[in-house]
Amino acid sequence: MRADHDRSNPRSTASIFGHPIHAMLVPFPIAFFVGAFVTDIVYAQTADLMWQYFSIWLISAGLLMGGLAAVAGLIDYFGDRRVRAKRPATPHMLLNIAAMLLSLLNAFVHSRDGWTAVVPQGIVLSGIVVAILAVSAWLGASLTYRHGVGVAQ
Repeated sequence: MRADHDRSNPRSTASIFGHPIHAMLVPFPIAFFVGAFVTDIVYAQTADLMWQYFSIWLISAGLLMGGLAAVAGLIDYFGDRRVRAKRPATPHMLLNIAAMLLSLLNAFVHSRDGWTAVVPQGIVLSGIVVAILAVSAWLGASLTYRHGVGVAQ
């Protein structure tokens, strides 16, 4: 029986009725951080403070949901050694940590008053976070669709 277990796909330790929590939460911070980048661009074009407010709200929501997704992801990462053994797992985790740390820094940058809250540092940080998330999402998809992490057999 142990040999059959070792041949099965790595399981998601943090799951609800067999559905991985990390995979359910991840789209939210991605959408929030991409939205913040878009609102930064709009703010840089219009200088309308409403867009700066949207950006900090989106970054804050991304940090909150990203924190929840990170907890579930770390439970999965440390909960099954077979997950850690997959080549994309560690880079995926490290990129997500980098995105969260840069987003936290970006929240402080966006807390400034007026133009300097977004231009140029805020918009650059938002763009870097989106680029990091694109690579991390590709690695995460590889873990699921190529390596079968969290996929029932």
